[in-house]
Amino acid sequence: MASIALRHARPSDAALLRYWDEQRHVNAANPNDDENWEYELRRSPEWRELLIAEEAGRPVGMMQIIDPYLEESRYWGNVPRGLRAIDIWIGEADALGRGLGTEMMRQALERCFADPSVSAVLVDPLESNVRAHRFYERLNFRFVERRRFGPDDCYVYRLDRHIWEGGEGRQP
Repeated sequence: MASIALRHARPSDAALLRYWDEQRHVNAANPNDDENWEYELRRSPEWRELLIAEEAGRPVGMMQIIDPYLEESRYWGNVPRGLRAIDIWIGEADALGRGLGTEMMRQALERCFADPSVSAVLVDPLESNVRAHRFYERLNFRFVERRRFGPDDCYVYRLDRHIWEGGEGRQP
């Protein structure tokens, strides 16, 4: 299994995140993302965790875990309490296809479900990102709906706590 450590992102990560945003594989998965990392990394809203994934001390990816009920932009719309939503990406092209994303998700899901009030986790890959669909389906996320978020056509997937606790969500 891949050895990944998650740490909280810090303002000094802004240049790295801007660099990753320019990478073809990152941009293809999220073409309409235009984060102001200098601003976002100075904020610590109660509804969000920004995490950097490191392999042997080398940053390779990024994760965002949010509480969509509290998230200020209302991106997910009117949702009930007890959900989390995860964004994940591998920034370094040479880190793709090595199981790092699976390990990142495993750790993120453990973080989410450590809170007993969390009943499910949501993800929203682009409709066109078939590789991401397969990734989430391998982790036993279930397709919920096709949905438009701003300019993006996405698939919404959900992993319920009972699936995760039954061990099904922990399978690579």
